[in-house]
Amino acid sequence: MAWLLLALAIASEIAATSALKLANGFTHLGWSALVVAGYTTSFALLGKALQLQMDMGTAYAVWSGAGTAAIAIIGFAFMGENLSPLKIGGIVLIIAGVIVLNLAGTH
Repeated sequence: MAWLLLALAIASEIAATSALKLANGFTHLGWSALVVAGYTTSFALLGKALQLQMDMGTAYAVWSGAGTAAIAIIGFAFMGENLSPLKIGGIVLIIAGVIVLNLAGTH
């Protein structure tokens, strides 16, 4: 159940961060409302996952790492942002770090 809540927290964070650019400095009310609702939901779900005995370091690493990687890809695919080999390398390192933290927590 904790992993499901974490996945939902990640999805909310990705939606909020994507809307953040579209909110145009909080000048667009609809997108701004989505930003606030998305981050509020994301933090609430992350907190609930931690309450279910998920390790804080692992939960935060997965939440922030998956969100960061997804936003970089969304920025490239839908918002015309550059995805250089160096950025791709960074995403790979983030994913590798999350995997290592998960493996370290299993013993």
